[in-house]
Amino acid sequence: MDIEIELLPGSEQKDLPSSSNLRFGRHLSDHMFLMDYKADTGWHNARIVPYGDFCLDPASACLHYGQAIFEGLKAYRGQDDKIRLFRAHDNMNRLNYSAWRMCMPQVDKNELLQAIKTLIRMEERWVPKAKGTSLYVRPFMIATEAFLGVRPAREYLLSVILGPVGAYYAEGFNPVKIFVTDKYVRAVSGGVGEAKTAGNYAASLMASEKAKELGFTQVLWLDAAERRYVEEVGTMNIFFLLEDILVTPELSGSILPGITRDSVLRLARDWGLKVEERPIAINEVLEKAKSKALKECFGTGTAAVISPVGALYYKGENFSINGGKTGDLAQRLFDEITGLQYGEREDAYGWIEVI
Repeated sequence: MDIEIELLPGSEQKDLPSSSNLRFGRHLSDHMFLMDYKADTGWHNARIVPYGDFCLDPASACLHYGQAIFEGLKAYRGQDDKIRLFRAHDNMNRLNYSAWRMCMPQVDKNELLQAIKTLIRMEERWVPKAKGTSLYVRPFMIATEAFLGVRPAREYLLSVILGPVGAYYAEGFNPVKIFVTDKYVRAVSGGVGEAKTAGNYAASLMASEKAKELGFTQVLWLDAAERRYVEEVGTMNIFFLLEDILVTPELSGSILPGITRDSVLRLARDWGLKVEERPIAINEVLEKAKSKALKECFGTGTAAVISPVGALYYKGENFSINGGKTGDLAQRLFDEITGLQYGEREDAYGWIEVI
């Protein structure tokens, strides 16, 4: 891929935010990657330009018909000052799956990954050094063809923006409290729940706001058909340690196939844990919580990596998990995955790429 580069003059570049005050998604770097698509010419006009506004026609399809997808990955600076990506090829694969599901054009994943690396090298000063911080990488694609009518667009814009981040949740690695909703649903089997499309997150906002009003960090979704089986949290996949068995909902078409989720499954199995991917009813989870057979619960995702869950709230009742404390397995998984990401653990899986 030939990439045209337009550099922002040094005098116009932003001051770096303090590593001790990195609010997730609030600080964005000086440059971004852009590339255009037209049905008759394919992807073209790859460029890195100063971060700035898009110019969109009011009739752009993304504004009316929801053709918008994105990915999220991170670049990590280790103590050796090297910058690493974690399972970036899997993010490119998932971006292409989301594009396929939303009737959008796929990209050459190797060329896009090279463009991302080029952008990160240009913005190296934005990769923070403090422990627990990273550079968040957001590739996304929107439909830009101007028309009113329900069909796949024929023109698209792909962009990549970057920003330094700290902990996703205010609690950091401390356990969070989760609100279980049986009123609202996130996605249905046969829908687009397994694609990383903007509409899924718009659908989650009402329940998330209700949960926050009640003092909870996130929402745990149940299945849309019966409101019985656990699916995922708003920004994470979910795991339960039932006695000595690690259980997570199976991928049924309405759950996002998380890359951190897959990492946890592979690590746990290699460590000799019994792992089950199966339907798990909320009543089973809560009964096990009451009997103390639910030893741990945690979420997994790029933003938080591992997020221990200290309590579930369902139908007016609070269910404490592990005394509201971080469990040993959650801590071990967090240490292992972050150790890989920062180059402190041996990478036996080929998950790490040094930029």
